[in-house]
Amino acid sequence: MADQFDVIESGRRGHRRWIGLVVVAVLVAVPVAGLVVSREPEPPPLGVVPQPIRSLRTLSNAPNALYPRAKVKGDDEIVRVVFPDGTRGEVRYPAELGLDRLGVRPFRGVWIDGAYRRLVAPYGGEAEVSKGGQPIRSLTPDVQLWPRQPGSGAYGQVLLFAFGSWRMALYDRFDGLTFEQRMAAAERLRGRVTKDGYLVLSGGGPVRLGEPGDVAQGDPVGPQLWFGSVVGDMVAVIPLPGCAKGSQVPEMMDRGHRPAEAVCRDGVQVAATGGREFVERAVKEIRITLK
Repeated sequence: MADQFDVIESGRRGHRRWIGLVVVAVLVAVPVAGLVVSREPEPPPLGVVPQPIRSLRTLSNAPNALYPRAKVKGDDEIVRVVFPDGTRGEVRYPAELGLDRLGVRPFRGVWIDGAYRRLVAPYGGEAEVSKGGQPIRSLTPDVQLWPRQPGSGAYGQVLLFAFGSWRMALYDRFDGLTFEQRMAAAERLRGRVTKDGYLVLSGGGPVRLGEPGDVAQGDPVGPQLWFGSVVGDMVAVIPLPGCAKGSQVPEMMDRGHRPAEAVCRDGVQVAATGGREFVERAVKEIRITLK
């Protein structure tokens, strides 16, 4: 019986060996072909246009600031300004400080039903608030609600206002205004742009804007103009009736690790931060004339 099976086995040995080699070749070829095919991306379905990755899209981050034309007078320059309450004035400074080249932005504190909030022109405009994301909702055609910004500490969500080319951000607190308060701010807070490009703000009803001399949380919160930004050289010009000569540097400019000083002359505070020489010359030589 054993010989019978041996004959059958020996008679098909070459055929079986050939089949075995073919099977092994196929098993090896299939994974290799799979690797080659996997390197080629699949084409998108018909009618579908590939979209760029959102995080790689280019965002416009033009400064949200006005660059006024300066008039040269000797070694000084003079720029005409309009504060966000409509008060006009002139800022005279040493030409080396270049305030006109730093750009100027408005600031004004606001109370909504007695709750104080900061209304600021973010230097980076909408991109500084959006961070490439999407708003939570639109409260009006010109006012959007944005999520709380990472690393913003006690601040909460942000109301972003569009007044012409200006973007003004109302930074909420962590606990947040009510929906009714936010709608009141969106509907009652108004802005107009002067012929020379400055923004003048107004309120009404439950919305009250800071006036010269108003203070909140230890800082002046009336109408102000900010030249530059805190990441570089910066000067804040703040009408502050009765302010003392040795006035305190506003918190938003006192970063601890950089020079910062403030001085008052004729009811106007001048606060500066940045390089040591810039700060010293700014508080010593800048002069403001209100009209």
